[in-house]
Amino acid sequence: MISGTASSDGAPAQGAPDGHAAVELENVTKRYGDVTAIEDFDLRVEDGEFLTLLGPSGCGKTTTLRLIGGFEAPNRGEIRIGGEDMSSQPAYRRPVNTVFQQYALFPHLSVSRNIGYGLKHAGTGREETARRVEEMMHLMQIPDVGDRRPRELSGGQQQRVALARALVMNPKVLLLDEPLGSLDYKLRKDMQFELKRIHREVGVTFIYVTHDQEEAMTMSDRIVVMSNGHIEQDASPAEIFDRPRTAFVADFIGDTNIVHGTVTRIENGHASVDLGPLGEIGGSTDDKIAAGDRVRVSIRPTDVRVEHGDSGGAVVQDSVLVGGHIAMKITSGSETVVAHVGRGSSFEPGSDVRLHVDSDRIRIFADKPEPAADESQDAAQA
Repeated sequence: MISGTASSDGAPAQGAPDGHAAVELENVTKRYGDVTAIEDFDLRVEDGEFLTLLGPSGCGKTTTLRLIGGFEAPNRGEIRIGGEDMSSQPAYRRPVNTVFQQYALFPHLSVSRNIGYGLKHAGTGREETARRVEEMMHLMQIPDVGDRRPRELSGGQQQRVALARALVMNPKVLLLDEPLGSLDYKLRKDMQFELKRIHREVGVTFIYVTHDQEEAMTMSDRIVVMSNGHIEQDASPAEIFDRPRTAFVADFIGDTNIVHGTVTRIENGHASVDLGPLGEIGGSTDDKIAAGDRVRVSIRPTDVRVEHGDSGGAVVQDSVLVGGHIAMKITSGSETVVAHVGRGSSFEPGSDVRLHVDSDRIRIFADKPEPAADESQDAAQA
């Protein structure tokens, strides 16, 4: 469903004034009873950006989206849209529209009337409404379904209608709360590319919420990874994948192995780590660590090279075909590592192997406990 309006008459919304971000949250705190969803939260979203809030259930991402949209009020802090303080403004007075996972299209109205519903109630003239509805239907690549009812559409077509209904009001910001969650895998993949195309063509600021890392990596200009109501990392998709700042991010984004070792040398942000039976490995770190410290090391399965080895070393425990590669589970001492190898590889369970890792993506983290997800937040907002 959609909520909010671009302006009282549905006129085109202007971008953020010079020097102002599209959306800014400053020292924002939101509590639900005794549960703190986010605390002293800061976020800046640039005009025209596609930003994704990514994290597990209970991390505060949906709460953040609802605060921006005006569906929740902060206990403390300021929310600015286009430089204007909107902290106390209701949803219908904010220049944003929201698309939720459940599209809530009006079943008794045609597609055209669903898309034009907000314009009609904003008092937009009939000819202008018809023109803008037609433009949106072409943008969404559904130009021939205007007379159909929602029940006559596929899931992907219904998604496009919901997007058109939100964008036809020309919002400054479009909020998207896991809008692809109800689609099947293939359609979800197709819609990821479609959303990116639509964003590029309309130029509106998109703020997208998901727990699906693939969606975030595919579509975003920037990703904000959240955990327990705070930001773990705020960076481009490439930087988050290649240089995760915390072990939580490394483990949450993409497949990775987290193994333990002891620092043997540290210099200028690069450390060498003794992994015991796995040998010594080098990688980059942002943490304050010293020689002799116990650390955790993130190794992507794609960066592990496997060769036949001698007995007494690493042993293949299992291997499964995963599309274009084989995933192998390999044990060495108390550590277990997953490696992705080509389909032609001949390593059966029980094979003795040697492991080699040579990648700039090796990341090293101080061995401190990561905060566990606060499941009580699920009762409030994800």
